[in-house]
Amino acid sequence: MQELWTEKYRPDTVENYVFRDQAQKEQVQSWIKGKTIPHLLFSGAPGIGKTTLAKILINELDIDGYDVLEINASRENSVDVIRERISNFVATMPFGELKIVLLDEADYISPNGQAALRGVMEQYHTTARFILTCNYPNRVIPALHSRCQGFHIERIDQTEFTARVAKILVDEQVEIDIDTLDTFVKATYPDLRKCINLVQMNSTSGKLMPPQKSDTGSADYKIDMVELFKAGKIIEARKLICSQARPEEMEDIYRWMYDNLTIWSADEEKQDKAVLIIKKGLVDHSFVADPEINLAACLIQLAKLK
Repeated sequence: MQELWTEKYRPDTVENYVFRDQAQKEQVQSWIKGKTIPHLLFSGAPGIGKTTLAKILINELDIDGYDVLEINASRENSVDVIRERISNFVATMPFGELKIVLLDEADYISPNGQAALRGVMEQYHTTARFILTCNYPNRVIPALHSRCQGFHIERIDQTEFTARVAKILVDEQVEIDIDTLDTFVKATYPDLRKCINLVQMNSTSGKLMPPQKSDTGSADYKIDMVELFKAGKIIEARKLICSQARPEEMEDIYRWMYDNLTIWSADEEKQDKAVLIIKKGLVDHSFVADPEINLAACLIQLAKLK
């Protein structure tokens, strides 16, 4: 079986990890040098490297595998998981200096579950540390924020994002079509992990191919959406977004529209107008009864900038 590129090219040391902020790199190095960490809350966009950095920390702190518990809270987020699985794990003494609980996507845990987690963190703070990752820090209760050191990981810019994906394709000796690569980038940015997975799926022939609708592994509506926008089929693109976007994705769609201002216009003045339209749509999103109608209205206004 072919190795996943996301694992093959995942950084495994602090030196290989791409920090956007030198001060953050120095902070991580100081934890490793001191052989300890506080409770941590890594935040940032999906696929940006939060879990990778957490695993680098665990590895470089030389934590015994038996002392590490990893849980994806998007799938396991009940109060019972907190009270039973996590509590039972941290209640026993570590083989080494510390036990580490890595809770991916902690923002999926209910407020009651987060309150229970806070109690566990307080009870076992001498022998256990918690590393939480989240996409939306505003969904994490203040009591957890106050017990963790916040660590926000900034997204890389789209140019560097494209360059990193292109380098992997070159290293894998895949023939690159720039326009096809641009489609994948625009559909997935800033989620580098998702982009790498999609280009791997669509380059098995040795050439990066446009995704096929019949290919369920790459049938991401955002890719179709980009192709429609590029072809000037604004109405079709709008209908596709509004019919496919899940309620929890709506906020991400506004961010996607902001990250891809060139779709609306190449003119900088019109791009400024697009920012104002997107901002109003995002603000209204929090108050309207039907987010789909609000999103459609925002897209109609953006289409008029063409």
